[in-house]
Amino acid sequence: MDLRKLKTLIDLVSDSNVSELEITEAEGKVRIVKGSNVVMQGYAPAQMQMAPMAPAPTAAPVAAPTEVAAPEVPDLHAVKSPMVGTFYRSSAPGAKSFVEVGDTVKVGDTICIIEAMKILNEIEADKAGKVVQILCENGQAVEYGQSLLTIE
Repeated sequence: MDLRKLKTLIDLVSDSNVSELEITEAEGKVRIVKGSNVVMQGYAPAQMQMAPMAPAPTAAPVAAPTEVAAPEVPDLHAVKSPMVGTFYRSSAPGAKSFVEVGDTVKVGDTICIIEAMKILNEIEADKAGKVVQILCENGQAVEYGQSLLTIE
């Protein structure tokens, strides 16, 4: 893994609420732990681990979302983030949002975009229904498994 990609991963972890990230690729594996002074890189063929390469930067506190968390109502379904990245409600700045509160969505409709490592990933509704609440701000860093919006 090249140093630019490693730097991007470190920046991604430091800008999010994620405390640990591990990525395995054909040429090796990288594990980044926030608040630790160790970034380990191991290579699968030799199962070798290297000494500390670079300190993992400590992240500045992330402001809490202004919207309230999803209420614990049994008939609400939370659409969760499948990855770490940056949440966007529309395809471009100033463009119309994919969904608004009150909109009806079908399974497979694009509801938002999550940018991860300069790749824009369209997130689709996994349940049909009415959008009740949008839990993330445009441009907010999200983590794996974080609720993005609720569908009734």
